[in-house]
Amino acid sequence: MRALWQPEAAGRRCVDNHPMSSPKVLFGFHAVGVRLKTAPQSIVEIYYEPTRRDARMRQFLEKVAESGVRLIEADGMRLAKLAGSHGHQGVAARVQEIKQVHSLDELLENLEAANAELPLAERTQPLILVLDGVTDPHNLGACLRVADGAGAHAVIAPKDHAAGINATVAKVASGAAETVPYFMVTNLARTLNELKERNIWIIGTSDAATHTLYQADLKGAVALVLGAEGDGMRQLTAKTCDQLVSIPMLGAVESLNVSVASGVCLYEAVRQRSAAAPR
Repeated sequence: MRALWQPEAAGRRCVDNHPMSSPKVLFGFHAVGVRLKTAPQSIVEIYYEPTRRDARMRQFLEKVAESGVRLIEADGMRLAKLAGSHGHQGVAARVQEIKQVHSLDELLENLEAANAELPLAERTQPLILVLDGVTDPHNLGACLRVADGAGAHAVIAPKDHAAGINATVAKVASGAAETVPYFMVTNLARTLNELKERNIWIIGTSDAATHTLYQADLKGAVALVLGAEGDGMRQLTAKTCDQLVSIPMLGAVESLNVSVASGVCLYEAVRQRSAAAPR
């Protein structure tokens, strides 16, 4: 169960004499800004479009100047080539890989070790988002963004039935692709069973469930499993869950986009945990 790292185009040589292999490109104010805030030392250089002189660009360039990161002027065509997209907002960065946990086991063991030193009431219960069949990069990016906002410890997806991290995902995630560990696993059902062995309760979402999300106890160690809009979870995934819940739909539409549903579920967990926390 390894974390996913997407390098820039395979085999591409680094330019400008930087001794870096497999550079990664981030683009857009959010994605580059988060890396600038969390790990400026990992940024090789930032490219910007000098013809853009609005307040947002000025503020961004001030932060870059304060960090000491190298700035390079680039026209829109060069930025689009770097980013692989015209949605770069006039900003792109070449960055080095930052050290991350390399497996789900490592992440959970680190959390267990940190909790062991804390009183029971102050321990952090695992909160994991599992996506089964989410193949659209825009949906994945939005799910990563909401996972970061809710403080989820990781996002898990099956290798053969999911989108990987790419420039589009990073852009939509607004920096969360840099902060939320994303594990693509070979066998999702087996991974869910391994989570059970760690006493993590597996809760899946299904329209056919007899109980709603708001009747579920999300205060303990939980993995929330969501399928793609329309198809939902695969049958084996649903059978592996400890509990199935539904999100109440009170209007005319039958379902929510998976990123919206992820936000509803994760923030209900946040609400329950906040209400139960000692004051």
